[in-house]
Amino acid sequence: ARTCVLSHPSLALSAMALSMASTASPASFASRRGGAMGVRVRATAVEGAACVVARRRQTRLRVVAKDYPKPAQIANTDNYREGAALSQKFVDLKDLGTKKRVVIVGGGLSGLSCAKYLADAGHEPIVLEGRDVLGGKVSAWQDKDGDWIETGLHIFFGAYPNMMNLFAELNIEDRLQWKIHQMIFAMQELPGEFTSFNFIKGIPAPLNFGLAILMNQKMLTLQEKLQTAPPLIPMLIEGQDFIDAQDELSVQDFMTKYGMPQRINEEVFISMAKALDFIDPDKLSMTVVLTAMNRFLNETDGLQMAFLDGNQPERLCAPMAAHIKALGGDVRMKQRVKEFVLNHDGSVKHLKMVSGETIVADEYVSAVPVDIMKRMMPKQWGVMPFFHQIQELQGIPVINIHMWFDRKLQNVDHLCFSRSPLLSVYADMSTTCKEHYDEERSMLELVFAPCSPIAGGKTNWIAKSNQEIVDATMVELERLFPLEIGPGSPDGVGAILRKHAVVKTPRSVYAAIPGRNKYRPSQSTPISNFTLAGDWTSQKFLGSMEGAVLAGKLAAEVVTDKAVYGASTKGLKKIMPDVIKEAATLTQKEPVGATEGESALTFGAGAVMTDVEEKELIVIDPEQMVAMDTRVTAPAS
Repeated sequence: ARTCVLSHPSLALSAMALSMASTASPASFASRRGGAMGVRVRATAVEGAACVVARRRQTRLRVVAKDYPKPAQIANTDNYREGAALSQKFVDLKDLGTKKRVVIVGGGLSGLSCAKYLADAGHEPIVLEGRDVLGGKVSAWQDKDGDWIETGLHIFFGAYPNMMNLFAELNIEDRLQWKIHQMIFAMQELPGEFTSFNFIKGIPAPLNFGLAILMNQKMLTLQEKLQTAPPLIPMLIEGQDFIDAQDELSVQDFMTKYGMPQRINEEVFISMAKALDFIDPDKLSMTVVLTAMNRFLNETDGLQMAFLDGNQPERLCAPMAAHIKALGGDVRMKQRVKEFVLNHDGSVKHLKMVSGETIVADEYVSAVPVDIMKRMMPKQWGVMPFFHQIQELQGIPVINIHMWFDRKLQNVDHLCFSRSPLLSVYADMSTTCKEHYDEERSMLELVFAPCSPIAGGKTNWIAKSNQEIVDATMVELERLFPLEIGPGSPDGVGAILRKHAVVKTPRSVYAAIPGRNKYRPSQSTPISNFTLAGDWTSQKFLGSMEGAVLAGKLAAEVVTDKAVYGASTKGLKKIMPDVIKEAATLTQKEPVGATEGESALTFGAGAVMTDVEEKELIVIDPEQMVAMDTRVTAPAS
């Protein structure tokens, strides 16, 4: 998902497999890491091991991390087998049909996925990335101190079948740092304390999920848990049809319709909504929540999480690029497309680059974000119902914050759901990730959401200064962890913030507000040599890393099928009647095209915004910049 923890104070997780109450108190495992990743000291009632209880003290505390094995049941699901079969299809069709030269615009996960599978099928993919770094919305870069700055906090779930297949195919599964099978929540009413859903090994889905919820005694009463189940039964019986039908309802609407207690929203759905799409429940389509729950309820290891052991450009995107090049394709950086030049029949003649170069191919794939695609839309296409429907889609803003402290905070080696009004999820990357590992000092990575009225928030934080965002985050951390941060700490001062990085992505994954699914286009288009990719196109894993990989894979299938069979085997997705009627009244308009900006924002990505980026955003997306300190939006023409 796209999805998505903060490493916060004290937590003692005893992970008692048979316990009826799984609350983590404000303590930490205090021990020393050994070897490359060390050994976690943990205890379970079944194993009879001694539980190490951390002593609350003013001296330095350490959490020992351990990578868990790859979950045993990940490959034993229909979705994984379906993903593996599609991967094999490309290999089976290699050298059949006509070899195609395919230009793919966009070097994010979707574009790289498309190129990888086209290369597997024997074609010649050429990825054009406008920036000097791969990854798109998972891109990362180093600051002047050599610290990695990430666009977002990205978590890999067991229920990511195409992503898991991809790691296996590239032989990089060892780069995933799997964590214990739990969901951990900060306790809003008990600052400094946590509670968790513990998934007992050996119990299959959906029983393991149900038992994990029933065992937890801190978040919902038994009556509330029982009231939660009936509305979810149709999802299990009817499957995807029921899930898709709920897209017109927000999470809050769905709860009201089925009489679900409000505390379920407060205790669970707010956290899920902000983690899944950075939106509050009254704005988020219920289809998003049900899609996630359906995977987690039907796949035993679907909710188990892993961190990548380092930054995504080097640890994931680079192996994809190397694979593409090894099979005869290419990945080119700093290649900015100015416009799609068309033939008389509307097909693509060539790409005109900002540099003045012309690039010609047999097939063209756009793997750019939806907001960029709208800017680049050729005027002939813009009046076609298929392309006009994407005007109903837009990216959602999100902020990712990195905070380096002067000491090691008490923390948990996992993702945490904060249940905070300002924060979504967070992690102490100095514990959870090899690349950031530090025994002496913590680095928290937090998702700040919702950060705009577009997402249901009351404040447009995109238009606030970085310092204002950091100040607000520190106030929230002080409230959540009073014994670690702020004057309530034992020394009266608490952890000192050494430095920070605030990464703003004004248009991230598409906003999954009610009623949007029907406007997400198929990868196949009405244009004979043009295909769409990107997580915003129609596929069942919504806006997420998994969705991006799958959409790219489906786009590669469209191109491969045309090369072998003479036409796509998938066809076009149905277009809504209101879109068809409205398109009939449109007149052609010149596309905005490529902007002159050089920042990541120009390409739909995230950046630590300076005056340069702020000025660019005022031009390309004035809605996001109602005001920035003393600066106001560009004057009306």
